[in-house]
Amino acid sequence: MTPPLAAVGSSQPGPSAPLQSRLAAIGLLFCLAPPGQIPPVREQARIQQQWLARRLNDVLPALLRAHHVPMWIVMMREYNEDPVFRALVSPTTFAARRRTIYVFHDRGPAAGLERLALGGGDQGGLYTSLHDGEHPDRELYLEAQMTALRKIVEERNPARIAVNISRTHAFSDGLSSGEREELEAALGPSFAARLVRAELLPVEYLETRLPEMLPYYQDMMRIVHALIARAFSSEVITPGKTTTADVVWWLRQQVNDRGLGTWFHPSVDVQRRGGVTVGTGSGALGRSPDVVIQRGDVLHTDFGIVALGLATDTQHMGYVLRRGETGLPPGLVAALRQTNRLQDIVLQHLEPGRTGNAAFTAMLRQMHAEDINGKIYTHPIGDHGHGAGPLIGLYDRQEPLAGRGDVPIIANSWYSIELSATRPLPEWDGQPVTISLEEDAGLDAQGKRSWILRRQERFHVVR
Repeated sequence: MTPPLAAVGSSQPGPSAPLQSRLAAIGLLFCLAPPGQIPPVREQARIQQQWLARRLNDVLPALLRAHHVPMWIVMMREYNEDPVFRALVSPTTFAARRRTIYVFHDRGPAAGLERLALGGGDQGGLYTSLHDGEHPDRELYLEAQMTALRKIVEERNPARIAVNISRTHAFSDGLSSGEREELEAALGPSFAARLVRAELLPVEYLETRLPEMLPYYQDMMRIVHALIARAFSSEVITPGKTTTADVVWWLRQQVNDRGLGTWFHPSVDVQRRGGVTVGTGSGALGRSPDVVIQRGDVLHTDFGIVALGLATDTQHMGYVLRRGETGLPPGLVAALRQTNRLQDIVLQHLEPGRTGNAAFTAMLRQMHAEDINGKIYTHPIGDHGHGAGPLIGLYDRQEPLAGRGDVPIIANSWYSIELSATRPLPEWDGQPVTISLEEDAGLDAQGKRSWILRRQERFHVVR
């Protein structure tokens, strides 16, 4: 029977103080001037390679020390990559090579972090790539690979060896059952007993944002905001003719034509006087009817893009003017303003050191005290759309979340502030209207919170 792995906890709420000071010392300011539009793919790769070097040189060593593990082994096979894989390799590497094993060994602040690749190449010189000693022209493979791994561990003799196994965090659960068996067999009983689950190590590595990523992310947000503004305008929507699916696929085509990626299919839905209609792509449980957009409809979209290895997540609202209307119904303006207030509340309580559950509880308490009928379901964002870090509520579970909600909020991180508020609309005879907003925000090295670009404070209008 495979022996259970011991758990390693960290008393630190996030990356250590040395990491925070290190990031500050190298001059990575949170607010930088935007560099322009998303660059060509070759330039994107150069930028991403610089980010990778910064993460491996500055972020990862501090996290190993914060979580008290002198060695971290990340082991996987081709097409069954660890969730942290893409954050450890060059942007030109798309899959593991046969079996790829990365060994990270902390030699202390003076000597720095040793990075060894047993398979998978040196990733642009960021790793020392080992080859078969008896056959230098061949890659390490099968028994030779595992023998080399055993020798590395024996020579360095770490007291603890972190591996990615977790029943709570998907980002920390990349070691497959087969690879775990191979690893334990290669190490032997003595070293296998030193394997530990430092579950927040990969989570915080993925979660930590480099401030120099920010100007490019701001440009991504500019693209998102501009595309939504066009989608919710007479350029795309002809009331009585255009369907929600038409708008969804217009957005998808625009993303494709710009060479960008998407991490989820967009949705567009409508609310209408006399009843609420769900639109295309918004049914999490498979309900996704197509709806013809009419005058007087309240529109909502959920839309995200991917570029430079980063994901965005945005929800905005729109309104289709009725014949003779020159502006929005005042009730809708008030509803949006109330939802903006809920955004303020969420940002106020998004404090480093608090767990996601503690922040969520404080947010709900203030939301109810201000008589807002809302829901909060905020999540980290960055390398992934639903990123590594603490969950702050779920839209269908407005309660503290054991495990994933117990993770601390850290500085140098980004969040998708996702929420909604519902209130009666006088112009619809008191029928409720729900304003669902989602906007990406960031915490800098000092924990200061601000929108990545800006939030929606006015409806998009179809005339």
